[in-house]
Amino acid sequence: MKSIVVNLPETDALSAFDVSVYLAGKLYADEVLSAGQAAVVANLSKRTFIELMGKYGISLFSAKVEDLHEDIANA
Repeated sequence: MKSIVVNLPETDALSAFDVSVYLAGKLYADEVLSAGQAAVVANLSKRTFIELMGKYGISLFSAKVEDLHEDIANA
């Protein structure tokens, strides 16, 4: 796994936890990472990661119509 160092200003508004969850959520929302991979980035279980996404305004459902049609076809 790669490690990246991010320098943030000193502020009580940002915690390392919030930044890691936000980054993981953004990578998940942009379909760069799966939910499981994003959970690892955030150092959370997959279930906890999924439960937290609502707090960060990240939908677990795809907005693509093609994905909906594919899901229906595979049901």
